[in-house]
Amino acid sequence: MLEHIVEFVLEILIPLCELMGIAVVAVSALSAFWKYACSLVTKNSCDVKFQLASGLALSLEFKMAAEILKTVLIRDLQELLVLGVVIALRALLSLLIHFEMKHAGGEKSCEK
Repeated sequence: MLEHIVEFVLEILIPLCELMGIAVVAVSALSAFWKYACSLVTKNSCDVKFQLASGLALSLEFKMAAEILKTVLIRDLQELLVLGVVIALRALLSLLIHFEMKHAGGEKSCEK
């Protein structure tokens, strides 16, 4: 009984986390592009790369949350291995983005 409730809740939560990650990427990309286009017109320097990387890092956190929730539903070792590889790749991407953000700085903020 409890197992069915957990499965039902996770079947809603996992795609919801995935969709939130997709939404964050879309909003971040559109916002960064808009600020980039405005900076071209106004000739103000703007660190769009830092803002986009920040959005991508947040999106990866949502996607990692979905992967962690998927661990509850694993039935065999093969699924665990695939999920482990996916989590490792997303964690590596997240670390690379945070490393890039740290070195990029983000000192130049975009003026509105």
